Amino acid sequence: MLDIARNLWYNEGSNSVFEERGIVIPTYCFKTKDGVTVERQFPMGMAPPIIHVGRKVAHRDFRAEQVSVPSTAGWPMQPCIASGVNAEQAGELRKFFDDHGCPTEVTADGDVVYRSKSHRERALKCRNLHDRN
Repeated sequence: MLDIARNLWYNEGSNSVFEERGIVIPTYCFKTKDGVTVERQFPMGMAPPIIHVGRKVAHRDFRAEQVSVPSTAGWPMQPCIASGVNAEQAGELRKFFDDHGCPTEVTADGDVVYRSKSHRERALKCRNLHDRN
């Protein structure tokens, strides 16, 4: 399998060998110095740290591989289940935040989405909740 992964590296991501064997292959991202991002497929855990794209060298770009993950600053975070409410109370919680001057997104499931650390602190304070983090 390692030989196949090495062949992918040199063949710029051709994955027909894996498709023929019915193997699902994750996509990995690489970025050149001039900022060009390329995607290549390798077996899980076999992606090299560096590939060659034409005559250029591209390094693995972990940030580009993160799909639907919070921004690099971490905000907005994924919905907070701990400070959420039952789905039936989501509308009531939205109204509570608005009435207390702290507009906050509440998902249909009743989970709260904080935009920043200070927003989280304000929203928790208006509900008389304390986060020990």
